[in-house]
Amino acid sequence: MIIVTGGAGFIGSNLVHELNSQGEDAILVVDNLFDAANPHKKFLNLTGARFVDYMDKAEFRRALAGGVFAKSGIRAILHQGACSNTLEDDGRYMMDNNFTYSKELLHFALQHSIPFVYASTAATYGLSTHFKEEPANERPLNIYGFSKLAFDNYVRHHQASFSSTVIGLRYFNVYGPRETHKGRMASVIHHFTKQLRETGAIRMFEGSGGYGNGEQRRDFVFVRDLAKINMFFASGDVRTAIVNAGTGKSRSFNDVAKALMQVHGPGKIEYVPFPADLNARYQHFTEAHITGLRAAGYTAEFTELEAGIRETFAA
Repeated sequence: MIIVTGGAGFIGSNLVHELNSQGEDAILVVDNLFDAANPHKKFLNLTGARFVDYMDKAEFRRALAGGVFAKSGIRAILHQGACSNTLEDDGRYMMDNNFTYSKELLHFALQHSIPFVYASTAATYGLSTHFKEEPANERPLNIYGFSKLAFDNYVRHHQASFSSTVIGLRYFNVYGPRETHKGRMASVIHHFTKQLRETGAIRMFEGSGGYGNGEQRRDFVFVRDLAKINMFFASGDVRTAIVNAGTGKSRSFNDVAKALMQVHGPGKIEYVPFPADLNARYQHFTEAHITGLRAAGYTAEFTELEAGIRETFAA
């Protein structure tokens, strides 16, 4: 059995569907579906998916602590479950979800020699302009990024003693199908699409941070590629690493708008003034340094932005 935490969420549900496409359905989905009143219901991400069991996160943590899974034949834990709301200010809640929960799973996986692949984030870099997995570049701006970096550092501190796979994946700007439920936290691909469909125009910032109008750049990574990376490390040789999970190639917001118009039809681009209060909190540029990912053994090519956007809206 493979455990996918956060399995009804954006990345987790795509991972479940990708596992299904490879003939794998012995999956335990773990998530928290408390917000069933959300008009964009998260559980719908699992429509058509095959899995053998579902557990609420709180129930799962109790079962884990109680030894329920000690002899369950678990083949991998793909840990996507976290509070990913970068606007969340409840530090206790964030640390319990993103740090303590992850430690519980890590120690269980190590005790039973189960491959453990977990979601970290490029938010660990904050406003750094260098995106190599080194402490000098790690300056998170919010409690979300801090909670993820705290767990990365916990893994680093103990990794010399690990005898089974532990891989942390620092996700960059992820986009793709099944993210509607995320609301404000959805990707710019989702928000630009909504604007284009409702108003016929896409709005983005005027020049900032040394970049021209709409030329601020991000490393946009297609969610299906992340699913493949998770599966690769869960089933291969024993490895321990914290690596960037991005394409290594930044693209501008103007590029995104043009790719969306190729799918949805033409529209206007409107540039709005850059808010002065964002200067100290806005990433004008991200681009994953992926030599660590390649050194860890992952060699597959990434989906180009235009192809990923076409696939997103064909789904």
